[in-house]
Amino acid sequence: MNPQIVRFDYNNVMADVVGQHGLTEAEIEAALPHAAAAIEAVQGHRADLGWPELPYQNTSEIIELAQEVRARADTLVVLGIGGSALGPIATQTALQHPFYNQLPSELRRGPCLYVPDNADPELNAALLDVIDLERTVFNVITKSGTTAETMAAFLYFREALAKRVGEKGLAEHLVLTTDPRKGALRQIAERGGFKTLPIPANVGGRFSELTAVGLFPAAVTGIDINELLAGAAYADKRTQERDPRKNPAAMNALIQFLLDQKGKNMVVMMPYASRLRDVADWFRQLWAESLGKRINRAGDVVNVGPTPIKALGVTDQHSQVQLYAEGPFDKVFNFLFVDQFMLEAPLTNPYSDINETTYLDGKSFEQLIKAEGAATQLALTEAGRPNVAHHFPAVNAYTLGQYYYMLEMQTAIAGELYNINAFDQPGVEAGKVATYALMGREGYDERRQEIEAARGRHNDDYVI
Repeated sequence: MNPQIVRFDYNNVMADVVGQHGLTEAEIEAALPHAAAAIEAVQGHRADLGWPELPYQNTSEIIELAQEVRARADTLVVLGIGGSALGPIATQTALQHPFYNQLPSELRRGPCLYVPDNADPELNAALLDVIDLERTVFNVITKSGTTAETMAAFLYFREALAKRVGEKGLAEHLVLTTDPRKGALRQIAERGGFKTLPIPANVGGRFSELTAVGLFPAAVTGIDINELLAGAAYADKRTQERDPRKNPAAMNALIQFLLDQKGKNMVVMMPYASRLRDVADWFRQLWAESLGKRINRAGDVVNVGPTPIKALGVTDQHSQVQLYAEGPFDKVFNFLFVDQFMLEAPLTNPYSDINETTYLDGKSFEQLIKAEGAATQLALTEAGRPNVAHHFPAVNAYTLGQYYYMLEMQTAIAGELYNINAFDQPGVEAGKVATYALMGREGYDERRQEIEAARGRHNDDYVI
């Protein structure tokens, strides 16, 4: 077995462990043909989906441009939203020093990285207070070039750049990651002579972390992106296995699906490692946007979708676990555990005369967080709460790429189990259309009139 395998353990969802709220062997056995058919369906559409082939891409263009940026920039700012921001943030958090941007330049592996990830005016304006525009490169990420938040950020920072370096200097400070052939951002790149990287036309935003969307920022900050892809390639081989019991993505998709049918419609991801906290954030979008659907493939109204929840061990033992242990039986828990941290952080206790502290003497933070994770898992299991565990031998580029890919495949297989399209987002599009209308975009007058009419019916009696 590969020593860097991320292991999947589902013992604690079984009814003989957690009782009536778990799954019986008979329930799993009866559902295995459904899972096998889901695997076959996803694998049969690999070429159409695009993202299953990403582990085997040539990264030379990305690495070459990243090296150019590393040579001339102290800071990289990623302007994106959703998958164009959550993935780069998760990779940076997982694989870099926890206080990477605060390190002196000689101790960093590359430029500082900032990802504003919001249209908040104060957030965006404040970024200008902490970066040197003349030593900053902006990576603008939107496949369509119409994403309102990203294009607003681009216009805002472009203006600040132009004032500092002039119109002719912009090309040295902009990298646009977008559709390879079409879209507003592609037009802007061609007009301004800006450097570009492609997002494959058939890869959606939440499945794009292993495209230039995530690989370029990672390469700029010194992460080995070929190791990320090597891990993803290993996960691809594992998740092509047609027997669901040998396929971790299929088994977890099936478990989450079956438990949803039994009323566990909330999926908590709880890493016991701060490095993995933003992976849970990335997963929230992947799971929610892919599986939350009003209609199924037959056109029936089904309103399905388990709700993903982000938690962090041990932080949320002190904010959420009381609810998890004694509240409604409506959740399934996904623990993320790390076998070996990068360091132990040993403890020395000078207060040996105080009995309540002696148990910590000679221990380490690594021992403590592992004990807390095991204790929380045990407490939830004993309380009859179904849970699974994902064990990372260590957090590195290989295991992270492996886990990204496994979650993407798990999501695709879950979409087949629910019989919905896991690759569209009509609910998000509705919000985008309303935003365009409210901002006065041409072609959205009718929708704006509908919104204004609805506002006219607003009852001020219900405002206190």
